[in-house]
Amino acid sequence: MPVNRLKTALEKELKELRETGRDKGAEMVITDVIKPEGKFGPRFCIKGAGDKKFIKMNSNSYLGMSLNPEVIKAEGKAAEKYGVGPGAVRFISGTYTPHIELEKKLAEFHGREAGMIFSSAYVTSLGVIYPLMTKETVVVSDALNHNCIIQAIRLSRPAAKLIWKHNNMEDLEAQLQEAVGKGKRCMVITDGIFSMRGDNAPLDKIVELCDKYDDKFEEGVVCIVDDSHGVGALGKTGRGTEEYLNTKVDVLVGTMGKAFGVNGGYVVTSKTILDYLREKAPMYIYSNPITNSEAVAVLKVLEILDSPEGLTRLAHLAEMTEKFQNGLIELGYETIEGPHPVVPLMVRDTPKTADIVKYLTENGVLATGLNFPVVPKGDEEIRFQVNADHTEADIDYVLGVLKKYKETH
Repeated sequence: MPVNRLKTALEKELKELRETGRDKGAEMVITDVIKPEGKFGPRFCIKGAGDKKFIKMNSNSYLGMSLNPEVIKAEGKAAEKYGVGPGAVRFISGTYTPHIELEKKLAEFHGREAGMIFSSAYVTSLGVIYPLMTKETVVVSDALNHNCIIQAIRLSRPAAKLIWKHNNMEDLEAQLQEAVGKGKRCMVITDGIFSMRGDNAPLDKIVELCDKYDDKFEEGVVCIVDDSHGVGALGKTGRGTEEYLNTKVDVLVGTMGKAFGVNGGYVVTSKTILDYLREKAPMYIYSNPITNSEAVAVLKVLEILDSPEGLTRLAHLAEMTEKFQNGLIELGYETIEGPHPVVPLMVRDTPKTADIVKYLTENGVLATGLNFPVVPKGDEEIRFQVNADHTEADIDYVLGVLKKYKETH
């Protein structure tokens, strides 16, 4: 059968991935969540690890909202009222009141005319970039943009694609100059926070350059930012990289599955752009929305975030991030400094990265090793992610494990 030859080809490629250490391997399965006890935050149980408890230092739930009792209660009540699924795509009969309320609230949260939700943040980037890209569009993209942006550009087949050196504004301007005359519309696309490194794009300077070259294109320069790791984790009130740098982009993509702790993605921008996307984005038109219960849970998260409790969580998150980052530096480890709770330990070696991750796991710490091709060769790292439910004792414990590793290896 032909499928046997396909299996042989795939098995060969899988073998190569495993032999070169580039495979993701078997997925770790979490079997239980232990609520905070004493001076420590939550712990997690892993399949095959017996009764051992782990601290999670590789979670995107930056605010700790996924375990918040108020959020859990809100989601449960909504499921009882609306059921567990929407039952259809939105233009048929899958749009419910919580979806509309959430889109309105997200727009207000970011100071925009309108908001639109998708099934995930990855799908949101695809669903925004692909419909807005024409055969007469030139796209300019940061060299370290997330895979969702890269795939969206590939899918879109623009008139021209130009890449600027990561966070290098002189090179961005050079690429914008190169783009002039190559298309009617120019789209400048970047992450807000670069998820593998925790550093932020200089959005204020990017916006200035977009404005500077706007009149060089018949349909202008549009600045699109995916701030999935920034929203809820950066800025005094959690508005993300825009708030941190006091600027505003044309089209902002965010997620409800990271700091908000729930699920789904969204975009906020002008009403005209969103009206167009509702008609043209296949990822929206032909996919079910998030559930009503998820939408209600996010509404509760936004309510909490805009309360004194939210400000307290954000301040604690910033404090724990600084504590962990300073601790790494004091131990002699290399990191990329910044205010975001993604704190990378730069190893720059694949075998050593795997060795440290193994040691951390043996000592009850879950962290993610990142090797080529997820990161460029020479940038191998362990990505730690601080959460608001981490305590001082948690951070001290992880730093203690890393100190012991350095002393014994």
